[in-house]
Amino acid sequence: MSRSPFRAGGPVLACWAALAAAAPAAEPTTLKLLQTIPLKGAPGRLDHMAIDSKGGRLFVANLSNNSLDVVDLKAGRLVKQVPGQTKIQGIAYAPDVDRIFVGNGIAGTCNVFDGKDYALLKSLKFPDADNVRYNPRTHLVYVEHAERTLTALDARTYEKKAEIKLPGRPQAFLLEPGRSRLYLNALGPSVVVVIDTDKNEVLHRWPLKLADRGYPVALDAANRRLFVAAREKPVIVVLNADSGEAITAVPIPADVDDLFHDAKRKRLYASCGEGTLAVVRQRDADHYEMLEKIPTLKLARTCFFDPAADRLYLGLPRQEGKEGPEIQVYQPLP
Repeated sequence: MSRSPFRAGGPVLACWAALAAAAPAAEPTTLKLLQTIPLKGAPGRLDHMAIDSKGGRLFVANLSNNSLDVVDLKAGRLVKQVPGQTKIQGIAYAPDVDRIFVGNGIAGTCNVFDGKDYALLKSLKFPDADNVRYNPRTHLVYVEHAERTLTALDARTYEKKAEIKLPGRPQAFLLEPGRSRLYLNALGPSVVVVIDTDKNEVLHRWPLKLADRGYPVALDAANRRLFVAAREKPVIVVLNADSGEAITAVPIPADVDDLFHDAKRKRLYASCGEGTLAVVRQRDADHYEMLEKIPTLKLARTCFFDPAADRLYLGLPRQEGKEGPEIQVYQPLP
């Protein structure tokens, strides 16, 4: 009896499997990798980033190395490391005064550095200081820290202007450009807190529905949509930014830590520590779908999207055989 050529035995199947495994992964369709910038430091991951758009600098919280890292984006290289920033987590840059504000968790400080020579200008005590944001309209720096507090400081004088008590432990927050609103995720319980940044008072407390443990937050100001990426049941929850009504939720990979809205392309970028950069399509204000899942590395959970330069920066943890972590630079594709 003749044997069909298509009824191959184990060795042939094993060969095909090996060839398939060796085949290069398909190139992402939504983001193009332009370059990878090496940093230096101990094994571990990076935390949050901030940008100096005019000066072409990316400020990176090199968490495992306890250093503030400065990247020259035009040259594509690390140009400065400021050591001694124990458990550095959040960074804000105030361009009008050329100062960098750094939140250090274990050290319990918000350190202020000169943007020209990176000299320490001031060290302010805040227990478990985490995320930091700057409001150029009011010249106030916001620092979230322990005991469920958000503190506002004058970026020029360092004077404390307000201390806002929160209903839970603060996580990520953002300032709405052109409007006196700040949106903050708090845990225990999971609540979205809306703050009036003219009065520095809490306006609303919206219990997070459709998920739990909200971390990063993003905003589509034109369509009045607020996005909260949650870790318990990993999804992006879409809220009405004026009423707090939960509209829908989109499943994403686990361990999200940063989330950005790309208004030009109507997309969301979510960096997930599971090892995925998730790209979500915004079909309209109320309908969303997963567009692409780009493989990265485990613990690569922080990123920064700069719409002015049209670049997305992803932090990669240090890999075996390398001097330190890395920054991948992506260009969004149409």
